[in-house]
Formats: sequence, C-alpha cells, structure tokens
Amino acid sequence: MSGLSSIIFAQAWVLLLLPLLPLFWYWRKRSSYYADLELSSTAGLGSAQSWRSRLRPILPWLQLLVLGSLILALARPQKVLVKENIKADGIDIVVALDVSSSMLARDFKEDRLDASKRVVQSFVDQRPYDRLGLVLFAGRSYTQCPLTTDHSMLKQLISRVECGLIDEGTAIGMGLANAVRRLQKSQVKSKVIILLTDGVNNSGRIPPLVAVEAAKKLGIKVYTIGVGTRGRALAPIYRKANGSFVFSPTEVEIDEKLLQQIAESTSGLYFRATDEKSLEKIYAQIDKLERSKIEKETFVRHRELYQYFLFLALSLLLLHLILQQTVLRSIVQ
Repeated sequence: MSGLSSIIFAQAWVLLLLPLLPLFWYWRKRSSYYADLELSSTAGLGSAQSWRSRLRPILPWLQLLVLGSLILALARPQKVLVKENIKADGIDIVVALDVSSSMLARDFKEDRLDASKRVVQSFVDQRPYDRLGLVLFAGRSYTQCPLTTDHSMLKQLISRVECGLIDEGTAIGMGLANAVRRLQKSQVKSKVIILLTDGVNNSGRIPPLVAVEAAKKLGIKVYTIGVGTRGRALAPIYRKANGSFVFSPTEVEIDEKLLQQIAESTSGLYFRATDEKSLEKIYAQIDKLERSKIEKETFVRHRELYQYFLFLALSLLLLHLILQQTVLRSIVQ
C-alpha cells in the first residue's frame, strides 16, 4: 500500500472536532478587544502600518493550526504496513522452440516466429512463481536460457531469438532431449515441456521417441504444438548470399502423428495452431491446466504517525508564544 490510501486513524471519531475550528475562529474574532481612539482626522494614516501590524493577524492562524494539529495527533494517524509471505508449489517449465527458417512463413499476421515469441513472453508474465527456461532447436539444439525466476531477463532473451542462428533442419528429438536435460535435476513435483514446431523431424542424432522415454522416466509432461496453416503458406525456400530469404507458396507439412504420440506418451496434449489467435488460446489453455499451488499469509502492521502532528503542534505553539511575547507583543492581550 502507498500514498494516502495507506493512512488510517485509530481514533477516527476525534476528527469530528475539526469542524469546530471555524467556530473557534469566529469566537476568537468576536471576543477580540480593541480600545476606542477618537481622532479628528485619519488623513495620512493609510500607509502608516508597520511590518509588525501587518504580521499580527498571523497569531490567530497559528492558534488554529495548533488546535488542528493536536486534533490530528489525538486521532492517532497510522500507516498500514502489509507484508505477504507467499508459499508456492511451483512448476518448472521449459519451452522448446523451433527456429528453423520455415518459422518465417507468413501465414500469421506476423511470421510464425515473431507470433510465437510474443505469445511465449505473455505466457511468462502469467507464471510469476514458476521457473522457466528456453531451448531452441533447428538442425541441432542449444539452451537459450536455463531454468530461472528472472523473468525479465528471460523475456529479453526471447526477444533476441532469430532464425538462422542454428544449422538448418528440424531436430525435434534434439530439442526435446535438450529440454529434458534442463529438467533432469529439478526437484519440483511438476515438470513441463512445451514443444512448438512447424515441421517434420529430419535432423539430429537423437530420435524423438528416445527423448520421449527419457521424459517419461523423469515424470515430465510434454505439451506439443504444431504451428502453421492448413494447405499452403508463403514460406522461405532458400537464402541469398546477402542473407535474405526468398519466399514462395509452399505446402505446410507438420508431423502431427509424432507430436500427438509425444504428448500422449507423457500425459500431455497436442494442439494445432493455424493462426496467431489460436496460438494465444493454446498457451492460455496450458496456463490453466498447469497452475501452481500458492498459499498466501498476510501480516498487517501499523506505524504510528501521531508524533509528527504532536511535534508540529508544539512547534507552532512555541512560535506563537515567541512572536506574541517579542516582536508582536501588544499592550492589550
């Protein structure tokens, strides 16, 4: 809590005295006594006021401020300090993302890779109590980010993912095996891999089903996502010497049978994302299926603030007395 919303009054009823301050002001003004002085003429007295006479009206205002500060002090203002202890039975999740050049296909609003990166970043935001990691694969696989709770760093690394950083190909088995290795030493009860690809396994030294067996032995659940429209899509067919890709309508080939087998063997689910909206729904569904158990303990403490108003009242009262008995002293009190 912050700002005025975190301030409460332990004796709030005392604040009912504040509306009486204008009455005090009226009574103070009516009870002030001024001696009558008859003059034959007041000409020339308009500018004869000294700085003391100009400053004298400050005394009643100081009295009001003293009373107001005392009332606030008696009401016992307190700042609410809230502390939360969160116990989370977290989930370790590794996202295995295909970064082969086919992920640049333009059958989404963005290309497949940019859409996947954006949705994965949004998924990360929904998992504040979980450790997440990122594995990339194409012709081979490497770890972009090990399991971490530093989600801001993870999202930065996701934003830097590009096609062409790894040898061409689609090594689904290598990507899955690398993700399994990231979870091998995990001590949490729930371990999950989200594997996203848009192709057919055609590279790598580890067959996908071998990686699946390793996942099963470690109790890892694998959700698989096949990404790509049905039919043909504008996809890169080769790369020029300058590094740019040449695009042409290409038949979309996804080994859905393999992806289904991987998911079913590990008690996971297979999804097909044909556009960006369906991809968002898939990650939202996985987010609901894999929720962390969270226990919150809230402790509320109060810090007293009355002493500040009491100090202010005493300071103003002292100032009033000093002014009244020195520079603003008058014969009639």
